[in-house]
Amino acid sequence: MTKSKSAYSIPGKIGKIERHIIVVWVDNEAGVLARIAGLFSGRGYNIESLSVSEVDSDKFLSRVTIVTSGTKIIVDQIKAQLKKLIPVHDLIDITELDSFIGKELILVKLNVKSISKKSFEDVILKTKTKILFDKGNEEIIQFSGSPSEIRILL
Repeated sequence: MTKSKSAYSIPGKIGKIERHIIVVWVDNEAGVLARIAGLFSGRGYNIESLSVSEVDSDKFLSRVTIVTSGTKIIVDQIKAQLKKLIPVHDLIDITELDSFIGKELILVKLNVKSISKKSFEDVILKTKTKILFDKGNEEIIQFSGSPSEIRILL
């Protein structure tokens, strides 16, 4: 994990830095995402990943999924400040759930003419990688795993 340059995320006596996935349900209206991003940037917090999707068109609700890192104290502050925003309806830190299983997905385009098809297929079978596209010397593969499994694959 890369180290944050935020003054709020310095590990030490207050705890170690951990990655958290926070899901926020908000009003689906203009400016909401800017307010959330402004909350993070104004306090020196980092957003590692951000995804937004409408979940209920009748109630005009969207789901914002934010990946961030920090000590427990900092993440608790982030959650408390997010809850204070007017368009926020609900918030959950899914990394704190007992049933949480974290996986990442990567797609990789490869030029396989320099390696033998047999050795390439052996790697595919060992890593449980799925071939999505195979045309001559080009391959697109898909792999799903934990962040550490993906780092080993790459």
